[in-house]
Amino acid sequence: MSIDSDALIDWYTETARDLPWRRPGVTAWQILMSEIMLQQTPVVRVEPIWREWVARWPVPSAMAAASQGEVLRAWGKLGYPRRALRLHECAQVLAAEHGDEVPADVEVLLGLPGIGAYTARAVACFAYGQRVPVVDTNVRRVVARAVHGRAEAGNPAARDLLETEALLPHDIPRAAKFSAALMELGALICTARTPTCANCPLPHCAWVTAGRPASTVTRRVQKYDGTDRQARGRLLDVLRAAPDPVERPALDLAWTRDPGQRDRALDSLLTDGLIEQTPDGLFALAGEAGN
Repeated sequence: MSIDSDALIDWYTETARDLPWRRPGVTAWQILMSEIMLQQTPVVRVEPIWREWVARWPVPSAMAAASQGEVLRAWGKLGYPRRALRLHECAQVLAAEHGDEVPADVEVLLGLPGIGAYTARAVACFAYGQRVPVVDTNVRRVVARAVHGRAEAGNPAARDLLETEALLPHDIPRAAKFSAALMELGALICTARTPTCANCPLPHCAWVTAGRPASTVTRRVQKYDGTDRQARGRLLDVLRAAPDPVERPALDLAWTRDPGQRDRALDSLLTDGLIEQTPDGLFALAGEAGN
């Protein structure tokens, strides 16, 4: 079974969300920023930060000229702040080696800092209109249900790219739109927990035909409260809010529930290069220890 591309593209044309990075005139660099921000982060949190970044760093060289600390501070609470550092590193490479432009070739994109298989293909497709498979969690779920009749896709595999590519229309502009529509369908209709099948534009779905069988995949629920990740975030909050390097007691007060966990979080932030320690023992965001 395949996916009816005409029905899907028609639905997308009529109902697609008016997201700012989808509008005419948005550059490949600005699309790349949106893709990095949107990883594991909801659109509603990303949009205001993305708008600020587009105004502040409209081209890679503008970000490259900023310090790591500036970029981390502007990242705010989007989460997974290593993404911000990698994007800053990527901006430096784009400014120095690619004429301040984001390449269109997938293989060249894959060689840039922080750019993985999904992001490289997303930029090639959404910024340059190429016929390449763009596979995220939403796409894998739609393909699993509509094509294979499974409730969930299971673990990512190399075949995901091949299967999705086989579904793409041969016409290049339609293929790019199909990729965006497939992702939109998974984000809005064919959702993980409560799919609204009655609103699905696809005339055929193997999962619905099979009676919507339950998932056989065991998922571990990820918590946030009390985790090392939350502790790291609290420590970063202190440094983002401070105009100058801070003393250790200020960080100790940011996470008091488990001193051992706090020490572990602090060590990991130093190891990841997100924060630095000054010669006199103060702490600062990356690139700001010498300020």
